Amino acid sequence: MNNHNMDGMTNMTPPTGTTMQQHHHTMMHMTFFWGRNGEILFPGWPGTNKGMYALVLIFVFFLSFIVEFLSHVKFDGKKGSGPVIEGLVRTLVHGLRVGLAYMIMLAVMSFNGGVFLVAVAGHALGFFVFGTSVFRKEQPVDDKQSDLSPMICAA
Repeated sequence: MNNHNMDGMTNMTPPTGTTMQQHHHTMMHMTFFWGRNGEILFPGWPGTNKGMYALVLIFVFFLSFIVEFLSHVKFDGKKGSGPVIEGLVRTLVHGLRVGLAYMIMLAVMSFNGGVFLVAVAGHALGFFVFGTSVFRKEQPVDDKQSDLSPMICAA
């Protein structure tokens, strides 16, 4: 007996008696929860290991901090570089910033309270360091604080 149906399409159901890999279904939280048991960004990460959960928190904090750095740094082109090269560098940095911001968003969508708190803390500390004048030696000459558009969420 062949595995084709009347339309000539291959029958996708496995024959009886074959072994299939069982899929592990995890429940996705739809409200905030506290604890280290969950999946954040990658399947099986962090698992139930306390050290891996701490690594996830550090990773998300670092990503948030880097997004703020990329949002507030002024990229001056090298002397002699043309507008095309400068535009390409700004575009690459913008793409990196947006990609990292989406990773943070996906991590927060795990609804893990700890991940949410470290994401906010990373953004807040990054803004304090890079977005305020506390650590700046020079004040910007113009009103423009950054070469990149700010990360604005419209309601």
